[in-house]
Amino acid sequence: MYAEAASASEAVRTQLTLDAGVLEALGATMRALAPRAVVTCARGSSDHAATYAKYLIETRAGVLTASAAPSVASVYGVAQNLRGCLFIAISQSGQSPDLLAAVAHAKASGAVVLALCNSPDAPLVAAADHVLALRAGPEHSVAATKSYLATLAALARFVAAWTRDAGLTRDLERLPALMDDAWQMDWSRALPLLETAEHLYVVGRGLGLAAAQEIALKCKETCGLHAEAFSSAELRHGPFTLLGPRFPALLLGQDDLTRPGVEALAAELAARAIPLLVAGAAARGGNPLPTPACRAEFAPMLLVQSAYRLIAALAVRRGFDPDRPAHLRKVTETV
Repeated sequence: MYAEAASASEAVRTQLTLDAGVLEALGATMRALAPRAVVTCARGSSDHAATYAKYLIETRAGVLTASAAPSVASVYGVAQNLRGCLFIAISQSGQSPDLLAAVAHAKASGAVVLALCNSPDAPLVAAADHVLALRAGPEHSVAATKSYLATLAALARFVAAWTRDAGLTRDLERLPALMDDAWQMDWSRALPLLETAEHLYVVGRGLGLAAAQEIALKCKETCGLHAEAFSSAELRHGPFTLLGPRFPALLLGQDDLTRPGVEALAAELAARAIPLLVAGAAARGGNPLPTPACRAEFAPMLLVQSAYRLIAALAVRRGFDPDRPAHLRKVTETV
C-alpha cells in the first residue's frame, strides 16, 4: 500500500501524456449530447470518486449528477428511463456483476455509457460506449490508492475537456508535482491521537466530501478504526454530539466557498475541547496538518495522498498490516 500510494503521482504523470485526442473527442461528444443528467455507478473507493465527479460536474458543467443504486438493475431487474443521460461507470477491475448489469440496463434505456477503468481487458471496457483508461498500472495492494487518485485526475481531465476549461487543463500539468509535495507532508502529529481513538469522523464539504469518504474507508479497512465520513453541514444535524475524548474529528477544507463553513465548524468543535485535526483550512484551536496550496479541484487528491501515508503508518501503530486487511480481497464481485 505504501509503495503504490507513493507512486500515484507517476501514474498521473503517465496519464497526462496520453489520451489527449480521446479527451478532446469526448469533450465534443458531451457538448453535442448536452446530457439532461449524469448518472454515476460505482462501489467502494470508486464510488468516492463518483462523489468527486458529482461536485465537479454540477459546479463546472451545471448538469445534475446522481448516484445509481446498482441493485435496481442487478437485483430488482428494473430498467429506468435514461434517454439522453450520460452514465459514468467507475471501477478499477471492471468485473463486478452488479456494475455490468447496471451498464447493460443503462444502455438499453438510452444512456451513453462512459467507463473509467484500470483494466483494459475488463468486461466493463467492452460494454461501454466511451472509455477513459486510468493508466495506473498493476495494483496489488488490497487497499486501492494510486488507482483512486488516477480516477480523480481522469475525471478532472474529462470535465476540463467537456467545459473547455483551458485553465484547469493547463494547471493539471502541475498536478503530479503537487502530489509529490503532498506525499512529503508530515502528518505524524496525528498519530498519537488516532492510535488510541475508538472512532473518527472525517469531515469535508463539496469537492472535499470525496476525500473524507476515501480516508474514512481506508481507516476502517487497514487500521481497524471505525471512521465515518460526513459533510460539515450534515455533522450539525446530530452526529457531532458523539464526539469526545476518544472520538476525534479530522476536518478537510479546500480553497473555495465551502472553506469558511469548515473553519467555523472547526472553531466550534475546538471550543468544546473536541480532539481535532484540520487539513486544508485554518485550525482555530485544532491540530493543523500541512497541505500544499492548490486550486480547489486538486485539494481532494492532495489531501488523500497525504492521508494515505499517514494511514499506512497508523495501521502499523495500531497493530495491523495494511497490505493484508482482514476478510478482504482485491477484486470484490457483488450482485
